[in-house]
Amino acid sequence: MPTQEELFEAVDALLEEEPQLPPPAERARLRETAGITQARLAKALKTTLQTVKNWENGRSEPRPPRLQAYQRLLQGWAAKHPTPGTTPPVSAPAPETLTDPAPRPQPVAAPPTTPEPSAGPGVERPAPASRRAASRRPARKRPVPNIAAAPYQHGPLAVLDGDGTAYGAQGIVMECPATTLPELVEWTLTESHLGAPRLHRAGKDADPLIVLTAAAAVKLGLPERLEGPEARRTLRLPDDHPVVQQLTRARWKLTRRGFGPWARVYRPATDGRRRCVQLAILPWDALDTRSWPGAADLTAPQLADALGLYATRVITPRGSTAVTGLELMTALRPPTRAVRDAAGGAWVSGHNPGSLGTDPVDPAPPEAPSEHPVAQGWAGGFLDEEVYQWVRGVDLLSDAECLLPYAIGLDINTAFLAAAARLTVGLSGPEHVVRPVFDKKIPGCWYVDLSHVDTDPRLPSPFTPTGERPEGPAWYATPTVAYAQELGCNVAPVEAYLRRETGAYLDPWHDRLKAAYLDTLADLGVTTDLTDTAFLTAMERHRPTDPAPAMVLAAIKSTVKGGIGKLRERPQGRHYRDGERWPALERPTWRPDIRAAVIAKARVNMHRKMLKTAEATGLYPLAVLSDCVVYPSPGDSPLDFLPYTTSGKPLPGSFRLGPSPGLCKVEGVAQMAWAVDLMEQGYNPARHIKDGVDAVLDEGE
Repeated sequence: MPTQEELFEAVDALLEEEPQLPPPAERARLRETAGITQARLAKALKTTLQTVKNWENGRSEPRPPRLQAYQRLLQGWAAKHPTPGTTPPVSAPAPETLTDPAPRPQPVAAPPTTPEPSAGPGVERPAPASRRAASRRPARKRPVPNIAAAPYQHGPLAVLDGDGTAYGAQGIVMECPATTLPELVEWTLTESHLGAPRLHRAGKDADPLIVLTAAAAVKLGLPERLEGPEARRTLRLPDDHPVVQQLTRARWKLTRRGFGPWARVYRPATDGRRRCVQLAILPWDALDTRSWPGAADLTAPQLADALGLYATRVITPRGSTAVTGLELMTALRPPTRAVRDAAGGAWVSGHNPGSLGTDPVDPAPPEAPSEHPVAQGWAGGFLDEEVYQWVRGVDLLSDAECLLPYAIGLDINTAFLAAAARLTVGLSGPEHVVRPVFDKKIPGCWYVDLSHVDTDPRLPSPFTPTGERPEGPAWYATPTVAYAQELGCNVAPVEAYLRRETGAYLDPWHDRLKAAYLDTLADLGVTTDLTDTAFLTAMERHRPTDPAPAMVLAAIKSTVKGGIGKLRERPQGRHYRDGERWPALERPTWRPDIRAAVIAKARVNMHRKMLKTAEATGLYPLAVLSDCVVYPSPGDSPLDFLPYTTSGKPLPGSFRLGPSPGLCKVEGVAQMAWAVDLMEQGYNPARHIKDGVDAVLDEGE
């Protein structure tokens, strides 16, 4: 027999329960009867449209303080618009104590229902009325066919919190009972319905990703932080750590990189079925703040939505954005495909045309970094295709330029992505050729003398990253030599390393990332149909109250830069010795020649725009850093100096404003005197603008 104290405690617990809400279908009925749209309701409650949709179809439940506000609104609508056939409730203040005479509403038992036939894959059935609303946690989501194709009904990933709640994209909430890492892996593969379909018919489905918050990591036995003398990206749990031993006893394996911030847990595939789970441990800096700014400030549901958006538009993260950028190349151009064996007629794995294949290819000696084994003993010079780091000499500034009041930085949107479009690269190994005839259609590196090519000293040289004129013969990638030929130079290479098998390997990579970039910018209100004036206004106001889209946009841009940089990954670790091979060399995607071609094309594209702008306006840049160029200007807007045709359209070939890759946005505005002062001190104004010194400076400051 329970005591009076136990009964009072039980009653007090009921009084502290969060307010009950009507069933999801009734919520939608009340809103529609009141003539309020979901968008207007979302605005009133300071939330998103998708969240309101989730509340009305039973996929999630509101939490305080929105829970109380939503309940008050529904009660008001219920008083005005009662369910047909019922008596409108009498308004009365909510009871505050046990002695309040106002009666407490009693739950109504739902009548028994009979199973209904399936509504089909395109129809979403409202959740039945149940005790879900009485729970303190959000409702647990069951598979709904129109969220994603089976067997991945719950999307590509989930963020696991310390209370066992797993948050998926688009408001999905699941209960994860796992208390150990092996249990979490089993639950993910058997019950979570997480994953993503392949991006290419010859590729593989994306493995599910589980992101662990700090509370979840500690609950599963992981240390809250990884500490040690080495760089954080090389830190791993020791093999004798209890969590690693748990996985080993359960016959799970780890990749050669061990258990770090991005751990992959797997078993060998059986019957063609992959059994692999990707883990990301947030307290171990799995999401670098440079690539994912603001991720630490997001709640678990917000982070799940942001990562889900990235996974849908780009690919499920597999590590850093650089690693993910490289994985995206392989996912869109799988190295193999199924081919029929001519002898036996069976289907076997064969080379996929247009891909880099399965075997790594060593570069030519001038294409390799100095640590590479093929470069040991090489004295013939190296390819130096890098981004611009140039400042115009102060003695080359005219009085008229110095009297202009402003210096404006223009930034090329995803310059490397724009350079990757329709770029022909080599798919095979290099072939050494003596006295070749230059052909711009053949990718490779050419040893040629471009020091005699005359260029305006007020512009950086298009042939060197420093912008200085070459002093003699040197190695150049095909886009650089092709631009010299475009400027009227008669090029005569002495020798070359060429690749005969070619293709536009990066085209699908470019197309997917470009679409992701533009779609995410459109979410922020920056669309491709804006005029230049409207574009500048939209860019000033595009930072949303919800930081998730801005974070995804930064991650997409970092994926582009990191993916290109990863093509020439240098050796890592204090134990490396020059001349040794390092793990990255065993990847078919370790291709420094492709990286060099992309950077060379981006640099000559920049020079072409600067040259066209100078011819049209007489203005020359003050400095260039990578994809940022600084111009003197008579006003505080690029509209004051960018060239336009008589019809008011941007001059073709020059710098143009817009959100698309290859077009420009304003990186920063400063006083001209400030920029000249930096130049006199030997500093690059573009570097300071890109580092954040981009506010309009007051006179005399």
